[in-house]
Amino acid sequence: MEFRIADTFTASLARLTNDEQKAVKVTVFDLQANPENPGHSFHKLDKAKDKNFWSVRVGRDIRIIVHRVPGSLLACYVDHHDRAYDWAERRKLETHPKTGAAQLVEIRETVQQIAIPQYVEHAVEKPAAARRPLFDHLSDDEILSYGVPPEWLKDVRGADEDALLALSTHLPAEASEALLEIAVGGQPRKPVVPAIVSPFEHPDAQRRFRVMTNVEELERALEYPWDKWSVFLHPDQRQLVERSYSGPARVSGSAGTGKTIVALHRAAFLVRNDGDARVLLTTFSDTLANALHARLKRLIGNEPRLGERIDVRSLDAIGQRLYKLHIGPIELVSRADLRTMIGDAASSVPDHKFSNHFVLTEWEQVVDAWQLDSWEGYRDVARLGRKTRLPEARRKVLWSIFERVREELRRRNLTTESGMFTSLAQALAKSKNPPFDFAVVDEAQDLTVAHLRFLAALNPGRPDALFFAGDLGQRIFQQPFSWKSLGVDVRGRSNTLWVNYRTSHQIRSQADRLLGPEMVDVDGIAENRSGTVSVFNGPPPDIQSFKSEAEEIAAVSAWAKKQAQAGVQPHEIGVFIRSGAQLPRAVAAIKGAALPFTVLDEKVATTSGQVSISTMHLAKGLEFRAVAVMACDDEVIPLQERIETVGDESDLQEVYDTERQLLYVACTRARDHLLVTSVEPASEFCADFAL
Repeated sequence: MEFRIADTFTASLARLTNDEQKAVKVTVFDLQANPENPGHSFHKLDKAKDKNFWSVRVGRDIRIIVHRVPGSLLACYVDHHDRAYDWAERRKLETHPKTGAAQLVEIRETVQQIAIPQYVEHAVEKPAAARRPLFDHLSDDEILSYGVPPEWLKDVRGADEDALLALSTHLPAEASEALLEIAVGGQPRKPVVPAIVSPFEHPDAQRRFRVMTNVEELERALEYPWDKWSVFLHPDQRQLVERSYSGPARVSGSAGTGKTIVALHRAAFLVRNDGDARVLLTTFSDTLANALHARLKRLIGNEPRLGERIDVRSLDAIGQRLYKLHIGPIELVSRADLRTMIGDAASSVPDHKFSNHFVLTEWEQVVDAWQLDSWEGYRDVARLGRKTRLPEARRKVLWSIFERVREELRRRNLTTESGMFTSLAQALAKSKNPPFDFAVVDEAQDLTVAHLRFLAALNPGRPDALFFAGDLGQRIFQQPFSWKSLGVDVRGRSNTLWVNYRTSHQIRSQADRLLGPEMVDVDGIAENRSGTVSVFNGPPPDIQSFKSEAEEIAAVSAWAKKQAQAGVQPHEIGVFIRSGAQLPRAVAAIKGAALPFTVLDEKVATTSGQVSISTMHLAKGLEFRAVAVMACDDEVIPLQERIETVGDESDLQEVYDTERQLLYVACTRARDHLLVTSVEPASEFCADFAL
């Protein structure tokens, strides 16, 4: 007998308490091992429209809903008795008459009224024409071809812009995604379906139903929520993964659109299609690299041999390893030591009139980044991202400082990370045996100049050699620079993802107000964010300001308690602050809620059963059901210290842009619930949420 589980089952399992989950897992393991065991308490659901729905008892009040036919058992849902029965009475499993995919369909007659959520009003009213039915131009046959169940055809045909998001929550995922894309002017691609024997083999069905062939696979499925282990690609994403590129390629998209998933699948695709290929899967930090490695293991769990040819490491880790292998031992200078060297060098140049911070950032973002080794090089360099004007005379004074720093590094036999990657790129360019055939890079918006030089030297000129995933709106660590000038030209091979799976419509639409509708990189490649759509609804973000820190702490404590009482597990809650100075406020709030917590740093990962507290810079790659962003006070974000170190008013825009992007990153870690708090006066950015 085939034993399957549905995504609705793993999602409902995650909402139960730990003890309830353990009992359910024991029962599910027994069902897989012997589904015909008379000891299982099967009960036929008389009120269900689908007569193949049965319940299986787990303890006194928990029930598993299964779909049971000869030769097949499908675990569909689990909950307390009444809620489980109610779910089953409003669903049926059927094969779509047009696409042939198996679907769990919500019965139209059980939905008394589709409530249209009240979104935050925009300042500009939409024209009346926008409220006309969105799909008048499509035939019934076309609408059905996107996977819309026939009984929902009338509702879809009458849907206007306001009703569409509410309606989409009742439809199968492939149908709601296609309709949302059409609504913003896109043209969804229908999957190319091979000859199939079973409706469960259709690509759309495989995203929600999984055959469990052994105990190990079932154990993985029950250990992780569906979206953590079953990484589905819709047709647009799959096309990007499986395409052949004549040169470097890049996929972009706002937070939650699946860029990391595409990168993971790209790495797996490359090794599957080239039996000897060695792939580097990398990102800019050890923490994110560890997260990539964990996801990759889930993705290729049934093909462990593939993992032997995919090296998952942070850029700095792989840089140091390859440097030692190709060049020799290396000792990197710490930022603290470098800061001291620059301070000492600057103090030896009288009356230079530059702040130590300005000299440090000029060194990091210009001199060291581009590995300038002569006065002429520094004199003539285009200082992209450094808007402070520097006449030649002032540059000459700065260069006298930098020469002293360079000499001190040589004297102590120390190397900067930029120096390491630049030397490594030169060594690899001369090597006939590159260490990797392909490189796949996540969070590419935060690559440094030296990182890109190294990646470009791995396998220059080879098709498919470089694949990048990133979002200009999440650039929070690096200054912009020209990729094309370093030989990495992604023009014509740059694509955007539009469907957001992680963040509710309400959170995404308000967080997007922190950024512009379009972002353009130094090479002129535009990333348009205005067409992005979220596939589910949620409550609007809660933006609050308080008169004192004590009031803010009490409010966040009450919010965290409310989330926990509603069934959100502690590890599904994240709390972010701008920097370490605000950490005591976050810790006090979670202590007040009597919830266990972990304070994250570069080496500490999220912990099951504990709330995560972190600075915004460490938020990258994380996601939670509920997020509180605290201490969004005036002079905290944007950080007053950064503003005070600006050497010229023209540099202010870059500071404001990156601070906005930092807040955007923190807010878009939330899936369902977002709370943003401040102590009066609030950050000017808070006003953007209410526009």
